[in-house]
Amino acid sequence: MQPYELSLAAAADAIRARRLSPVELVDSVLDRIEKVEPHLGAYVTVAAEQARRAASAAEHEVAQGRYRGPLHGIPMGLKDLIDVGGMATTASSRVRADHRATADSTVAERLGAAGAILLGKTHTHEFAFGLTTPQTRNAWDRGRVAGGSSGGSAVAVASGTATFALGTDTGGSIRVPAALNGVVGLKPTYGLVPRHGVTSLSWSLDHVGPVTRTVEDAALVLTALAGHDPRDPASLSVPAADYRPGAGTDLTGLRIGLPRTYYFDDVHPQVETAVRHAIGELEALGAQLVEVDIPMTRYIQATQWGLMVPEAGAYHEGSLRTVPELYQEDVRILLEASELMSAGDYVRAQRSRTLMRAKWARMLEEVDVIAAPSVPMPAVGADEETVTWPDGTVEGVSDAYVRLSAPANITGVPALTVPVGHDSAGMPIGMQLLGRPLGEPVLLRVGHAYEQTQPARALATAA
Repeated sequence: MQPYELSLAAAADAIRARRLSPVELVDSVLDRIEKVEPHLGAYVTVAAEQARRAASAAEHEVAQGRYRGPLHGIPMGLKDLIDVGGMATTASSRVRADHRATADSTVAERLGAAGAILLGKTHTHEFAFGLTTPQTRNAWDRGRVAGGSSGGSAVAVASGTATFALGTDTGGSIRVPAALNGVVGLKPTYGLVPRHGVTSLSWSLDHVGPVTRTVEDAALVLTALAGHDPRDPASLSVPAADYRPGAGTDLTGLRIGLPRTYYFDDVHPQVETAVRHAIGELEALGAQLVEVDIPMTRYIQATQWGLMVPEAGAYHEGSLRTVPELYQEDVRILLEASELMSAGDYVRAQRSRTLMRAKWARMLEEVDVIAAPSVPMPAVGADEETVTWPDGTVEGVSDAYVRLSAPANITGVPALTVPVGHDSAGMPIGMQLLGRPLGEPVLLRVGHAYEQTQPARALATAA
């Protein structure tokens, strides 16, 4: 096995034991980038020399006994919404082509303090306003979408061009590309990970979280990221925690919510089969399955768009009026649509969210975790704009991909996607676990228990 193939936890163990140096690991990943990046387009920019200097410094620190922890010497990618002082933050847009960050975002600062090594910035669907990331190809099939908006981060992790990466999630933008590329994606509880220094799409829905190869890796990254920051008004004041799950697989006494409604409606048959099989595996580990009804399902997508579009429009108001031609057409149209929405529309969406949060809280009193598909279908072809369901219903690809992920953004509950197999074309399928606010330890425990019962996952084949 080459160093670039190692999970974060395995690489960290090897670095701590001095069986692997950060220089060897970073060189291996950079070699991998040189080989596959021209075919995949995961990165906006690669800071190879900067990464090599940081690896050399980390190697010296480890040799001197100044090991900082499991992220020390680990190469990462950051979505190009996340500020790193002195580097461009373009949001994969011509609008921000000349923008250069003057200081680190909170998450970049915390990862740097933990010793992680920045490889470069990964592509996003422009300003995170989309579910496909058209600049980037799927790591399993270059003719299919990568998912979005954190498509670059998911493809980098799936292809071995980053050991882990950060993404942002406003309507599923971590979980969708993670599921479509066969990796783990975690959207934390709203406010658990600070967003200071991260370009916003919709401030009341935005989250920052990790994309990793394993659930344990996600826990290691979350441990470094979580914690209060007064510069983010939504940041939660919660004590520091170690999110690493235990090694056990016994889920006896845990109640898994199995949705009767919504999450299995208009879902590809092979996705439903794989996810239900994975849920059966959780039951075999001792969990109790409890059927639940998802509340207010008819209002979910209207609430998501009713919040996101006006907030995005407000953020982009100035540049939309001065340089509209610099936006990609799909994003510009969505932003222009924000001007057609009234204050009443926005207030009604806020009211709907308040009611939905209360109803979800009551539902989650009955179960510990809800298990469901992450997305309704695997990655579609890059030129496909709609999907037709067996009953004849035609749905836009972006609407389909956001449909099952939006509830966690509206309510702010944590959500984790874990790979649970492949369809007949070899494309990954993901299971989504949703929990109570600040319920990350339970989600990670369940996801890790499932993962331990499965064969080790290989890197993506298209790379």
